Amino acid sequence: MEIAFASAWVLPADWEQAALLGRIDQGDGPTPVIVRGGHVYDMSQVAPTVADLIAGGSFDTSLGIDLGHLDDLELSPLPDAAMRLLSPIDLQCVKASGVTFAVSALERVIEERARGDASAAASVRTRLEERVGGSIRSVVPGSPEAAALKAALIEDGMWSQYLEVAIGPDAEIFTKSPTLSTIGWGGEIGIRSDSTWNNPEPEVVLIVDRTGKTVGAALGNDVNLRDFEGRSALLLGKAKDNNASCSIGPFIRLFDDTYGMDDIRAAQIALTIEGVDGYRLEGSSSMDQISRDPEDLVRQTMSEHQYPDGFALFLGTLFAPTQDRDEPGRGFTHAVGDVVTISNPKLGALVNPVTTSKDAAPWNYGISALMRNLAGRGLIGPKKNHGA
Repeated sequence: MEIAFASAWVLPADWEQAALLGRIDQGDGPTPVIVRGGHVYDMSQVAPTVADLIAGGSFDTSLGIDLGHLDDLELSPLPDAAMRLLSPIDLQCVKASGVTFAVSALERVIEERARGDASAAASVRTRLEERVGGSIRSVVPGSPEAAALKAALIEDGMWSQYLEVAIGPDAEIFTKSPTLSTIGWGGEIGIRSDSTWNNPEPEVVLIVDRTGKTVGAALGNDVNLRDFEGRSALLLGKAKDNNASCSIGPFIRLFDDTYGMDDIRAAQIALTIEGVDGYRLEGSSSMDQISRDPEDLVRQTMSEHQYPDGFALFLGTLFAPTQDRDEPGRGFTHAVGDVVTISNPKLGALVNPVTTSKDAAPWNYGISALMRNLAGRGLIGPKKNHGA
């Protein structure tokens, strides 16, 4: 399904005052660009990759090549487009934090106790909400109150590994997607063809440099397979990392005097799912309900690990769809052809149609292909020293 790019609804409401970082392909390969003052600047002569541009720390568009006003350019997600819009990250590792909201914590426990069976979820949800719904929403992870709640739940036989990362001292941090595999705005996202219970996860994605400094944020879809993870937490890799299962975009909004971490802490993330069958679901995620501060999640990600090219960090979601789609009691699951729109006034709108991971465009452009391309374009080589 082709989706047309239009700045008025894809970009932040104040996009002409914002600094936006991303990637495009004009037929010769991925190119880092900055959108500032409404104009698109090719920054490849400053740094060959987004990771290098961030590492260098200079977003001075006077050093780039002005490609024109964005409204005069025809950005498109199509592979053969004259100016193809790509995922805004490249060499960064893609990490994700899970169970960072009370509602999502309860939903993970429900998946576990239902053993991945959507039809059993409703009764489990009722019992769990009655026991811990209010208390888990008010407890601070790692606090004495959290320890007391844990002890009470263990005594009641209701403890879960998901509650451990929801209210314990250690956050769940996992690797979501390989480097260079993320899907950008308008690209098809993939659901495993053998999954029968799944959903999008609308999230804010922090962009962090190699020193641990957060430089900006984007929208993301951390596609989730509830049946796989519900059967066993050891299936997390299979539930989370599949072809086209991770989207980020449309651009990274760089931190400046118009946008910063406090905007993220207060962000309202809206989600709409529209099916070809006329089905429509609306939801939202409120970042002010997050259990762990975003800066703490960055700190835990880097506590005993290094990321020389930086990383993108999904912050988790409050959204957990329970609205029935097909059969009463089975809740929501995707259908091929659904269009998922994740939006926020200061980050824009990330739009992706849904297909299966088998039918999505295969991921065949990895790190070695990128290096060969950059060398062939003269962007890296003996005389180049970007981002050092």
